[in-house]
Amino acid sequence: MSVTVYFAAGRLLWPEYEAHLPEALREAGIDATIRHGAPDPAAVDYIVFAPGGDITDFSPFVNCKAVLNLWAGVEKIVGNPTLTQPLARMVDPGLTEGMVEYVVGHVLRHHLGMDAHILGQDGVWRNEVLPPIARERPVAVLGLGALGQAAAQALAALNFPVMGWSRSAKTVRGMDCHSGEAGLARVLGKAEIVVLLLPLTPDTTNLMDAGRLALMPEGAFIVNPGRGALIDDDALLAALDTGRIGHATLDVFRTEPLPPDHPFWAHPRVTVTPHIAADTRAVTAARVVAENIRRGEAGEPFLHLVDRARGY
Repeated sequence: MSVTVYFAAGRLLWPEYEAHLPEALREAGIDATIRHGAPDPAAVDYIVFAPGGDITDFSPFVNCKAVLNLWAGVEKIVGNPTLTQPLARMVDPGLTEGMVEYVVGHVLRHHLGMDAHILGQDGVWRNEVLPPIARERPVAVLGLGALGQAAAQALAALNFPVMGWSRSAKTVRGMDCHSGEAGLARVLGKAEIVVLLLPLTPDTTNLMDAGRLALMPEGAFIVNPGRGALIDDDALLAALDTGRIGHATLDVFRTEPLPPDHPFWAHPRVTVTPHIAADTRAVTAARVVAENIRRGEAGEPFLHLVDRARGY
């Protein structure tokens, strides 16, 4: 099979993929010509894309069989009216591993109260209060896609009682799953740590508003490595100020980089991390791209196709 692949994810990303993508295509048995810059649109069989890349108008690519996104999130492309080709999101094993490690690390940090010891060494020996063990600390993971399920199962393996929530009903090994508005209220009412791994859609924007934050136990923790707009910023700051939320660890924001004057930077109950929870790893992502191209040429279903109606 011989195909033309347009790497339209941007010149800054190409050096990361320059060795890995050709190798992955060869391993998959695909004879591919990789183009970047401005190829003849009619000659392109597949587009490898990332938001901010080389294309805003997909309509000239009349023979393109699929657009293969390098990001797990597709909210910046799925609404493009010129995009009529099948769109696949990235489910990258390397990205998943990174996300699981970030989530587990920060859940354990809050569970064990590590900040008090790391940041508060003042010569006073305090051992009056011990943290609960994991099986005594309910944790919720909102969003049960590939990343949410992997993170939730890792937490369950550490004996945390994990509740999962998604818009539609799901069954996931090792956790108590809920769905719908009533299910979300039940989960938030019990969870002492909430991890947000939902896609960003009109239905999930500002999901964590003042009303839902008020459902959480006093002093509960939030870890958000999902999407910044899942949380109403002003409502979160108010809940932090009253102590309803004990601490928020935030990796994603409505505006990135987070502006220097944003109140999250200076708030004593907020930890800002600069969108480092998980990133697509070229060496593993290239194999996912190559497998989807192999599937397209073999007439097999593409992996990780986006449902345009749902937005993910």
